[in-house]
Amino acid sequence: MYDYIKGLVTRVTPEYIVLEQQGIGWQVMTPNPFAFHVTEELQQVYTYLHVREDAQLLIGFKTLEQRELFRKLITVSGIGPKGALAILANGLPSQVVSAIEREDEGFLVQFPGVGKKTARQMILDLKGKLHDLFTEIDMPDSEDTLLTLAESDALDEALLALSALGYSERELKKVKPKLADVDLDTEGYMRLALQLLLKQG
Repeated sequence: MYDYIKGLVTRVTPEYIVLEQQGIGWQVMTPNPFAFHVTEELQQVYTYLHVREDAQLLIGFKTLEQRELFRKLITVSGIGPKGALAILANGLPSQVVSAIEREDEGFLVQFPGVGKKTARQMILDLKGKLHDLFTEIDMPDSEDTLLTLAESDALDEALLALSALGYSERELKKVKPKLADVDLDTEGYMRLALQLLLKQG
């Protein structure tokens, strides 16, 4: 229905952003809300409208590749919109595609809500069908994904957002000491935490 919305990001929360366009503030769920920033510049958000009996959810992505991978993921039995958002929260769809192509169940089960059965289903349903999304599916250098600006409450915001994605308090406690040793913005903390959480599995 909507391919994208171009507007001003006026609010960022751990679960969604508010994108204002022509006087309307759209509540948009995203894999990582802190990848967006409140600025006076127009931002283009690729969208997907998820309709169910009790709600209509507007879901947004920074890139077209993220959205198309989301659409593929929610076709897999056992993966709903929240699960697909958690998988995409690392900001690196190519890692997910690479794991599916390599049949790396060990990587896939590290995401919240993805067990061995769902990981196997992802591979069965999607292997060989994702090449049109990416020209390269090599594992990117995770070092390149970090940002270096600091905010006083950035770590707390990142932990709240990770909790909203489905990570448990026990999992977050394991990585929190390593996060406290670095000085990043909220998005940077989220990406580093996701890298650490994925390595724990």
